[in-house]
Amino acid sequence: MNWDDLRFFLALTREGTVSGAGRVLKVKHTTVARRISALEEQLGSRLFDRTAHGYTMTQVAENLYPHALSMEELAQAADREVFGMDTQLSGTLKLAASYDVFTRLITPKLHQFTDKYPGIDVELSSSTSLADLASRQADIALRLTPQPPEYLIGREIVPLRHGIYASARYLKKKRNTERLVLWEHDRSMPEWVNDHFSAARIVVRTNEIMTMMEAVKNHMGIARMPCYVADAEPTLRRIDVALTPSKWGVWVLSHVDLRSTARVRVCREFLIDIIEQQRSLIEGSASKYY
Repeated sequence: MNWDDLRFFLALTREGTVSGAGRVLKVKHTTVARRISALEEQLGSRLFDRTAHGYTMTQVAENLYPHALSMEELAQAADREVFGMDTQLSGTLKLAASYDVFTRLITPKLHQFTDKYPGIDVELSSSTSLADLASRQADIALRLTPQPPEYLIGREIVPLRHGIYASARYLKKKRNTERLVLWEHDRSMPEWVNDHFSAARIVVRTNEIMTMMEAVKNHMGIARMPCYVADAEPTLRRIDVALTPSKWGVWVLSHVDLRSTARVRVCREFLIDIIEQQRSLIEGSASKYY
């Protein structure tokens, strides 16, 4: 049994289907099924029960799982150590951030970096879930967080500020009851609603900030949004109400093992610089008030 076999085993335990494991491993689902069958034959034991809903671990797989995790941790540590000694300004560099951070703050200026360092192949990974920097799902992450994990290095560049926004057209129409665009997880009225808009009703909920912005842009109601998202949209206006300051900030982070990697270092410095350049947008001092 080798580490490559166990990569397929771990992917299937986590995803539950061969198609999901194939997506993670970037191989065909038939390859996953073949490798798992070969591993079962090698061990002389069945690792998974096949059901209509996917694959579930047998007791043999349950016993194997912690050992596979240990091998994965060793492989990841070796990968980070080798990558961390790389002094070349060339090769692949993986950046992770949410879609709104990329579109509003990073990609409009990223050409400056790729022009300066043509040997670095930049990969952008956009997701609402956090990339695992320990397993090198990304080399650098831009995160909105109050405090990152201790195994990551970096710093808060700018504090994150929010405002209450609506479209100019929405605000021109007088109404007795405000319409709210809220987060999917807001099961009770948020503090800002109770403080300033007690006569209000919910018209839509969402789990994604750019969808929220589009709903507000299209006159559906008012919403609390990060200033860097809303102030970049010319049709939106900020409503002049006081909000409790957020404890979150914009962080540029990488794993501690990659602190000496040349391309990580120059990209981290570039990202810090362009975030600093947009401080007024992130802090809300560029807001257009109604």
